[in-house]
Amino acid sequence: MNTVDVLLWAVFPYLSIVILIGGLVWRYRYDKFGWTTRSSQLYETTLLRWASPMFHFGVLMVLVGHIGGLLIPKSWTEAVGITEHTYHLMAVFVGTVAGLCTLIGMALLIARRRLTGPVFAATTKNDKAMYVVLAAVIVLGLWATVKANIAGGGYDYRETISPWFRSLFYLSPDPAIMAAVPTSFQIHILAAFTLFAFWPFTRLVHAFSAPVGYLTRPYVVYRYRDPRPGLRPTRPGWEGPPKLPTSPPGRRR
Repeated sequence: MNTVDVLLWAVFPYLSIVILIGGLVWRYRYDKFGWTTRSSQLYETTLLRWASPMFHFGVLMVLVGHIGGLLIPKSWTEAVGITEHTYHLMAVFVGTVAGLCTLIGMALLIARRRLTGPVFAATTKNDKAMYVVLAAVIVLGLWATVKANIAGGGYDYRETISPWFRSLFYLSPDPAIMAAVPTSFQIHILAAFTLFAFWPFTRLVHAFSAPVGYLTRPYVVYRYRDPRPGLRPTRPGWEGPPKLPTSPPGRRR
């Protein structure tokens, strides 16, 4: 273990988490109206109805898989009768399918954003940078899985990466554990923590919100503005109130 290992596996993760939490607090306090996905559904829906569910389903499955693999100790799964071989097969199969769904869905979303004029016009530099970082994390994760567990002889990350990850929550990280982890997994982990630090300042911030307010907010009242038969014609607001009729001037008595 050297200084670089300490910076990468003991300092950088905490720095990313601090930026993530601090950025979310800052964004919620000073940019509530910007806390949105900035939806482009009005511009195009045909491709979106396929790409968006595929992407979100893949992300959800990837998240569940990572939570199960990183936070649940190996001894717990073995205690309930799940052998290492069975867990390995499920993790590789489900992880590969989820990663491919995420990657294909994201590719369709990027193609839609580039090929649909109004959607591309609404794309900011921040959106482009977010897509690059997010795509890098997904591709690197698939690459690490395929290289180690499909093309290679297999790698049990629950013996190294999982204990290190859990040690971050104990405030006692052990950088020496990560020194023996394959390079593909190391790059994937560093890219993921980079994404965490970048997260609060992108449209991905909507993942930390829920439409709870919709349950208690009052109904929205809609009124007709188009002229209808039998009603007095409306006047534009800038013309002011209608003038009252005046009688012609007459002789005073």
